[in-house]
Amino acid sequence: MSLHPEELPSVPEDTRRVALAAFPNGTLCLHITDALGPIYRDGQFKDLFPRRGQPAEAPGRVALVTVLQYVEGLSDRQAADAVRGRIDWKYALGLSLTNPGFDHTVLSEFRSRLVEGDAERLLLDTLLQQLRDQGLVKAGGRQRTDSTHVLAAVRGLNRLERAGETVRAALNELATVAPDWLRTLAPTVWYERYGRRVENYRLPKTDATRLELATAIGADGRQLLAAVDTAVDRPWLAQLPAVGVLREVWKAQYIEEDGRLRWRTVKEMPAAAEQISSPYDPEARYSKKREISWVGYKVHLTETCDPEAPNVITNVETTLATTPDDNMVAVVHQSLERSTLLPSEHLVDKGYTDSRVLVDSRQRYDVTIVGPVADDPSWQARSGDGFTKAQFQVDWDRQVVTCPAGKQSISWLPNTWPENGMMFEARFARKDCTPCELRTRCTRAKNEPRLIGLQAREYFEALQAARRHQTTEDFRQNHAARAGIEGTHAQAVSRCGLRRCRYIGLAKTHLQHVITAVAVNLVRIADWDAASPTAKTRWSRFAALQPAA
Repeated sequence: MSLHPEELPSVPEDTRRVALAAFPNGTLCLHITDALGPIYRDGQFKDLFPRRGQPAEAPGRVALVTVLQYVEGLSDRQAADAVRGRIDWKYALGLSLTNPGFDHTVLSEFRSRLVEGDAERLLLDTLLQQLRDQGLVKAGGRQRTDSTHVLAAVRGLNRLERAGETVRAALNELATVAPDWLRTLAPTVWYERYGRRVENYRLPKTDATRLELATAIGADGRQLLAAVDTAVDRPWLAQLPAVGVLREVWKAQYIEEDGRLRWRTVKEMPAAAEQISSPYDPEARYSKKREISWVGYKVHLTETCDPEAPNVITNVETTLATTPDDNMVAVVHQSLERSTLLPSEHLVDKGYTDSRVLVDSRQRYDVTIVGPVADDPSWQARSGDGFTKAQFQVDWDRQVVTCPAGKQSISWLPNTWPENGMMFEARFARKDCTPCELRTRCTRAKNEPRLIGLQAREYFEALQAARRHQTTEDFRQNHAARAGIEGTHAQAVSRCGLRRCRYIGLAKTHLQHVITAVAVNLVRIADWDAASPTAKTRWSRFAALQPAA
């Protein structure tokens, strides 16, 4: 389908007159249109369409429909019906009252074009540029970031179900593309074992019979892979996605011994980050954060939090569920730098901070990270009266460390175990440490003296300064605004279903999150334009009795 850009849509007079008569107090769509005017233009999407072919629906309008669909939590069919039948939507889209709209499949096709064209950010960046032009968002100021879990659009599977469903998924894909070839290969038992969904309540109950079934499934998968590899007249079979998933799952679940496959023990299993949790969404991963465990992804939302302007989501990052939060600060800053929306202060929680994040954010982006760092994990810090690393004086120029008892280190050498993050190792003399009356508060080694591991100077000093600062009242008051991002999560969850994937795969899930961010921003801008007060934190009736009591 080819693109023939249209002029910026203006609201037809009949549509305006009827909409204002029907909704004298306005609706959300009317408020958004009056506050922002046309948001998307056809020319912005020209790279997503070929030059030849049947004319496509105006992508500027389809983009706005895609966002309004999330604003109201509608399916594709419901959104297409709203375009045909709702006056306020016609007002927002600049359509005449008699416009018939379009088929609902246009929406899924448009989303596919965004993903294939790596243009998911286009919807958010366009809105942010318009808000920047209106002075509602700008670089500098304060922003805050936090992540939340996202459940994949697949059901949870235990190991045995996963193995059986992986074979079943591969057989179903092969049955679609090579039915005759598969019919000559499949034994009768495969139809009984994989003809319907593998579910735990149908599986054997004892450990011995489950192990026997796991061994049989392993042999079936191995036979299927061998047949695919030997199908020289059909080399493309080995490139099928489901066959590739089968190979990966078999590597994780089985070990080959003496020419046979053995079901791995739990201790032999690879890390969760390396395991495919479901053959129907190979990118979804199992993860756990405090009391929450899930299979899916994580989304990181960043928003402005200056009191004189609306809170606007400026960046969205979607990751595998196993990606640590502290890996994402640099990614967020790179994205904000491209959008020319870097903050001066960035509020985060403890999961995002470490010494490298503190230093690199300041040096590379001139951004101050405001967030608690991890406490000293040493036994000295946990005991309450031990001598922590912070109580030793470090003279970086002379490369000498002085202990609380006044003794100086006798050596300063490169660390022999760099994987622990330390670059240097300062050692004290045994003649000073052994007779010291404070030794029990300093080290638990029987004979060896105290060793002090040190990071690079800028990281060490930044970490110690942050640990001191986070105990102050000034830090607590400044960091308190970070909690507001929880309200953004709640709004995105209740209005747009943020924590449940609508689609399969990381790229499409990221698109969902970008559209969610745009939808939340539109709602907030409409509320800001209407001077609607910000809702207060909700209290249950029982909890509200506490101050009176």
